[in-house]
Amino acid sequence: MSTRDFIEKDYYAALGVSQDADAATIKKAYRQLARDLHPDKNPGNTEAEARFKEVSEAYDVLSDSKRRAEYDEARRLFGAGGAGARAGFPGGFPGGSGDQSFDLGDLFGTAGGGRSGTGGLGDLFGGLFGGGGSARARSQAASGPARGQDVETEATLSFEEAVLGVTVPLRMQSPGTCPTCAGSGAKPGTSPHTCPVCQGAGVTSRSQGAFAFSEPCRNCRGTGQVVDDPCPTCGGNGVTNQTRTITVRIPAGVKDGQRIRLAGKGAPGRRGGPAGDLFVVVHVSEHPLFGRRGSDLTLTVPVTFPEATLGTTLTVPALDGNVTLKVPAGTASGQTLRVRGRGVPGKGRAGDLLVTVEVAVPKRLSPAAEEAVKVLDAELGDPRPQITAAVQGGAR
Repeated sequence: MSTRDFIEKDYYAALGVSQDADAATIKKAYRQLARDLHPDKNPGNTEAEARFKEVSEAYDVLSDSKRRAEYDEARRLFGAGGAGARAGFPGGFPGGSGDQSFDLGDLFGTAGGGRSGTGGLGDLFGGLFGGGGSARARSQAASGPARGQDVETEATLSFEEAVLGVTVPLRMQSPGTCPTCAGSGAKPGTSPHTCPVCQGAGVTSRSQGAFAFSEPCRNCRGTGQVVDDPCPTCGGNGVTNQTRTITVRIPAGVKDGQRIRLAGKGAPGRRGGPAGDLFVVVHVSEHPLFGRRGSDLTLTVPVTFPEATLGTTLTVPALDGNVTLKVPAGTASGQTLRVRGRGVPGKGRAGDLLVTVEVAVPKRLSPAAEEAVKVLDAELGDPRPQITAAVQGGAR
């Protein structure tokens, strides 16, 4: 992510959240937008595709607490006229009048009173004591290798694929090194040159009273280099959104809505930095026969009254083949029988197949069958003597 992006783009507005939104609110807003704008859901819609890229870029920054803090700081510095202008110092020392705020951390480092970190006296008194401070460190980080962005995509699997595992191709759009300028940001045939204002340091110093302040150079946006003739493909950023297809192995047993992290499968790093991670949100289609309860599969099997009464042996399906199931005599409707090890595969023991027996009641009977049922009913007698006795007792 270039410093220009940090300054010019409003990632909060892109996600439709306030600047003080918490991580959960940001994640919820992103997932809703990503679902609505995903290219698979809007084929050929270039406007939706552009918005999808925008919200993905915004979430990549705001979901990372460190990058979000850097983004907020960069916009604060440039948007409000630099660190000195923001803090005010109307009397040559912090703590002047007005609604301007001052953080003691800017004076004395971290809250723990650190003296040698990258956010302490070096920033405030860099001009007096020769320290570079964190602004210089951020500049060096901006011009060095940078880790690629994390990328999130979605995959819809069949019930069988989710349970047994599958290898799927995923077509994604994510930032990558510009093929035209090879990431330099300059038009082919030209090269970036050292910023004449900061001499490549990425920071400038200015004095105010007895103090000197370091802040990111406005001329080069803190990068230390200036591109006079930007690359026509990437506009000087050195990065373009690219479409790529990768093959991903989805492990057995994933659940609907599960988010799988694939290390190093995200956007390529810049200037030799490592690639980001790929996060795949899995959606699982329903199955016409099977359900799932944790690591167990569920199946409902209808049986006739004679089968439930006398007992029987049935052949029922499982996801990995057929299973022979013995139904004991006198099995009640709604009773569940367990077939061990025929559920969801796992690293340890596999789950079980839970078969629920449901006695099927015929809606129509032939005269002969109806007569036979009446004879059976008379033979069986009252199946609910306690209820009958309670009813008769109440009638008295």
